[in-house]
Amino acid sequence: KDRRGKQRAAATMEVEPADAKETRSDIIQKELEDVKALEETDPSAAVKQYKGIIALDDPEGEITAEKTSAIYALGELYAQKGRHQDLRNFIVDTRPFFNTIAKAKTAKILKELLNIFGRIPNTEKLQAEFCKETIQWCEKEGRSFLKQRVQARLASLLLDMMQYKDALALISKLVKDVKKIDDKILLVEISIIESRIHLALKNSPKAKGALTAARSAANAIYCPPSLQAEIDIQSGVLCSEEGDFKTAYSYFFEGFEGFDTSKNTVKAAQCLKYMLMVKIMTNNAADVYTLINTKAGVKYAGIETEAIKAIADAHKNRSIHKFADVKEKYAEQLSKDWFISAHLNALEDNLLVQNLIRIIEPFSRVEIAHVAKLIDLPRDQVEAKLSEMVLEKKLNGILDQGSGNLIVFEEVSEDKTFKAGLETINELGNVVDKLQRKAQRAMA
Repeated sequence: KDRRGKQRAAATMEVEPADAKETRSDIIQKELEDVKALEETDPSAAVKQYKGIIALDDPEGEITAEKTSAIYALGELYAQKGRHQDLRNFIVDTRPFFNTIAKAKTAKILKELLNIFGRIPNTEKLQAEFCKETIQWCEKEGRSFLKQRVQARLASLLLDMMQYKDALALISKLVKDVKKIDDKILLVEISIIESRIHLALKNSPKAKGALTAARSAANAIYCPPSLQAEIDIQSGVLCSEEGDFKTAYSYFFEGFEGFDTSKNTVKAAQCLKYMLMVKIMTNNAADVYTLINTKAGVKYAGIETEAIKAIADAHKNRSIHKFADVKEKYAEQLSKDWFISAHLNALEDNLLVQNLIRIIEPFSRVEIAHVAKLIDLPRDQVEAKLSEMVLEKKLNGILDQGSGNLIVFEEVSEDKTFKAGLETINELGNVVDKLQRKAQRAMA
C-alpha cells in the first residue's frame, strides 16, 4: 500500500512540471497585460514595450496573434493621446510585419488601424494623405485586395472633407474594378459610400439607386450585422429627407440594434441620436424622454443625448428663444452632425412659422414692428420671414412696404358648386364626342 502511494506521488511530481510549463504565447500575453496596466501611469514606457513585443523575432508564427494585439493596443494608445503623427509613422513602420503574414490578415489589421486613426478628431486631411501613400505602397507590393479597401476609405474621407467631385470619380472607378472580382462585401461598402455622396449632392434618385445596389449585393451573401446596420442607417436618412419619419425611425432602430450587437458604441450612439431627432420631428417629444430613460438610452447617455433632450424641451414649450439658447449652448454637438444640423434648422424654421401665425391670427392689419416686438425678434428677420410665408402661401396676405404693415386677408372658402359644374360640362362634352363618332361610323 505504501509502495503504491509513493508511485502515485512520483507520477504526480512528473506531471506537474509539464503542466506548469508556459508557452511563448502565454508569456507574451502576460507581458501585454502588464503593459496595458502601465498605459495610465507611464505611457512612454508602455509605447516602448509595445514596440518591443511587435519587433520580436517569430519565424514560426507562434506569437502572431499577440503581436497583432500589441499593434491594436499601441494604435489605441496613440489615438487616446491624440498623437496622430506618431500613429501614422507607427503604421508605416509596421509594414515589415505585414510581409510575414497573410495578405487577408494584413487587410484586416490595416482596416482596423485606419478606423482607430479616424477616432482622432480633425485629422481627415492627414488620413487622406496617408491613404494615398498606402495605395502607392499596395501597388508596389501587388496588394490589389488591400488597395481597393484603402481606396474605399479614401472615398469616405473625401466625402467628409466635402470634395464630392474627387470622391465620386474615385468611387465610380472602384465600383467597376470590384465588380470584376465580384467582392460582394466590398461592393456593399462602396455602394453605401456612393449613396452618401449622391445624397450630399442632393441627388436623391441616384442615392436611392446606389442604396438599392448595396441591398442587392447584401442579399446575395452573409452580411455582417455592422454592415447591415450601415445600410439601415442610410435608408433611415433617405426616408427622413423625404419626410417619412415613421419609416426612418424603424430603420434607425434596426441600425441601432445592429451596431449595439457589434459593440460599435460610436455608431450605436449616432443611431440613438437620430431616433430621438425623428421623434421630435414627428411632434412626439414625450417619446424622447421615454427612450432616454430606457436601458439602451442610459447605456449611451452623454452630452449629445443631453443636447437632443434640450431640443425636445424647447420644442415642447414652443419657445423660439429657448431653442436659440440650446443651439448656442450645445453648438459643437449639434453642428458637427449634418443630419442633426439640417433637421434642427427645419425644426426651428417651422417653430418660427407657428409662432408668427399664432401672433398674427387676431389681426387683419398689423404693423411689422409690433409683430417683431411681440415675438421679441429683430424686425428685419420677422419681415423677411413674413415675406417668405406670403410667397410660399403659408400666409394669405401682403406686406405694405410703404406703411410697414402686414395686411391679412380673410380665408375665402372654395365654391365647390363651380368646380362640380365644370366637371359635369366636361363629362357631357366627352359623351357628345363619343355619340358623334358613333354616328359618323353608322353613316359611313
